[in-house]
Amino acid sequence: MTKIKKDKGTTEEDATGTTEKSYQELIANINPIAQPLAPRKLSKKLYKCVKKASKLKQIRRGVKEVQKFINKGESGIVVLAGDTLPIDVYCHVPIMCEDRNLPYAYIPSKVDLGSSAGSKRPTCVILIKRHEEYQEAYDECLEEVSALPKPL
Repeated sequence: MTKIKKDKGTTEEDATGTTEKSYQELIANINPIAQPLAPRKLSKKLYKCVKKASKLKQIRRGVKEVQKFINKGESGIVVLAGDTLPIDVYCHVPIMCEDRNLPYAYIPSKVDLGSSAGSKRPTCVILIKRHEEYQEAYDECLEEVSALPKPL
């Protein structure tokens, strides 16, 4: 019972705190295709943006759902987890994003991505949709993710 209370009360701290403490350890576990990888500060901002968006139900979560809505023409920021294995599960998503000019970035941990989305399960892909409630945070993330160098 206490564990559940703690998780609900400190989701943001867990999502950002764990990344801050062991960012170097998390980077050691990422797969070879995780480019562009968000730096620590941007990862933190993305986790916060995902948390705000999930409260307002403005996210798409999981490979199938994100893929479906990218194909339908939905726009937003795509956040991928860099420690997902096997990479065949989601290696086509960055290509879809590039074809449709959607900004995307990898973050080190699927566990942190899932918990910031309010889920107990790890999540490997999330699409953050635009919304007035968190417009500043979204625009800041969008600007920084767009500025990341794309892989060749």
